[in-house]
Amino acid sequence: MPSKPFPLVCLPFAGSGAGFYRAWKEVPPTGVTVLPVQLPGREELFLEEPFTDATEAAERLAPQIAELTAEFPDFGLFGHSLGAVLCYEIAWELQRLGHPGLAHLYVSGSPGPRSGRDSRATGLNDDEFVERVQEFAGYRHAAFDNPDLRELLLPVLRADVAMHENYKPSTNEPLAVPVTSLRGSEDALVSGEHARQWREITKAEFTYVELPGGHMYVSESAEALLRVVSGS
Repeated sequence: MPSKPFPLVCLPFAGSGAGFYRAWKEVPPTGVTVLPVQLPGREELFLEEPFTDATEAAERLAPQIAELTAEFPDFGLFGHSLGAVLCYEIAWELQRLGHPGLAHLYVSGSPGPRSGRDSRATGLNDDEFVERVQEFAGYRHAAFDNPDLRELLLPVLRADVAMHENYKPSTNEPLAVPVTSLRGSEDALVSGEHARQWREITKAEFTYVELPGGHMYVSESAEALLRVVSGS
């Protein structure tokens, strides 16, 4: 385990917020310092308009992350599903800004950024949309069974899903940072072949890791995931 904790900047998946990763701070010591990033439209930023374009989101988030990591000599970026493509675009934007320190990109539960999305939920009515997203994720959040909460949460989830489904990478050039692609071993949404597509986007080392669970293995395997990051 490194003598100093390794900072890991974490981007939410569709419909979630920084609160998901704040809970990771209670995970037993793994040699990783979790730095959650909040997206507009949720939790304390509930009144802000959610992002609708991943590239524009990266342009806005990268300066925030540069400031967040200014005191660290190096750091990693982690994102699950939608968060994975956001991290990829943020990595490029940090490079364009000339911000040093990005040492590793960790992408989870996602095919490579050039593959696109075949199945779509955008445009469906509310009930069909929630059911389709449940199929994608392999789980259903209890909040969507509460009519009042569903009304509050649906606009953000719709914006996130549309942003993911309409995403196209801003460049085809490979990154110069190591990339680790993680996947739940029982993920029915993202295959091992899809997850390994991330090897195409880096000139540096590529690692593929499977952890127990389905598409949302991150909700149950935080300690194992953080130990992958720390190398312990």
